[in-house]
Amino acid sequence: MSGQSKRLVGLIGAGIQRSLSPALHETEARAQGLALHYQLIDLDAAGTDASALPGLVHAARQMGFAGLNITFPCKQLVLPLLDELSDEARAMGAVNTVVFRGGRAIGHNTDGSGWAWGFQRALPGADLARVVLLGTGGAGSAIAHAVLRAGAGQLRLVDADPARAQALAEALNALYGPGRAVAAADIASAIGTPGAPEAATGLIHATPTGMAKLPGLPLPAALLHPGLWVSEVVYFPLDTALLQAARAAGCRVVDGGTMAVGQAVGAFALFTGLTPDAERMDRHFRQLVAG
Repeated sequence: MSGQSKRLVGLIGAGIQRSLSPALHETEARAQGLALHYQLIDLDAAGTDASALPGLVHAARQMGFAGLNITFPCKQLVLPLLDELSDEARAMGAVNTVVFRGGRAIGHNTDGSGWAWGFQRALPGADLARVVLLGTGGAGSAIAHAVLRAGAGQLRLVDADPARAQALAEALNALYGPGRAVAAADIASAIGTPGAPEAATGLIHATPTGMAKLPGLPLPAALLHPGLWVSEVVYFPLDTALLQAARAAGCRVVDGGTMAVGQAVGAFALFTGLTPDAERMDRHFRQLVAG
């Protein structure tokens, strides 16, 4: 693509000054001969809140943005502002990427596909017979859809808010078939006894525990065992306490950076129409995190 081609994109959310998205998107665009500017639209920095979202989306349309990434607290609030939803965004009831095309605003969700990209890349052929998902908020909900689409036999949902886990299980079963998702009483019962026929084969962690500002383990380390693979969503830091404990227990692991890169790969393709070099974006992401 010609170096004269240009794109203007952005990210709307609260507290996003540390986002790596501008660097990831702008660097990949330059490598592809595209001039792209990625603007952070931080509600906190602007001294406003999600009530500003309709005006911001309208302004982006008027200013010729190619698209927007959307993050907390706007992924659900943006839905009524859009003209169309992808199948994934409609199923998840949340949007993290908006594309402006032909006068229309089209909502997508690359969180689930981003997790799937990273997971399949890191653990091809992993056993999806009985998967535990710890955390059923925004990221967890998106991953839940992706896991079932990837062919998981049963998805066991665990959340500090049992009603939220139950509601997600019901929504998933309505889409993917009865019994595919169940709300578990607690993490210990969801994982089960190592070696038992109904023991979990994998664990996905989708809560904020383990982040630099919220350190610690999201579950007792004693529950981890070699028959379990572990997928992390947290990527600040990249090597969380959970991943360290999982490796020590003999588990195969996937770090949270894979999902972060995967969703960016999907968004870049939607914004530009170009196929990003996913390996290059992954290398760049890990350099940024290490730096």
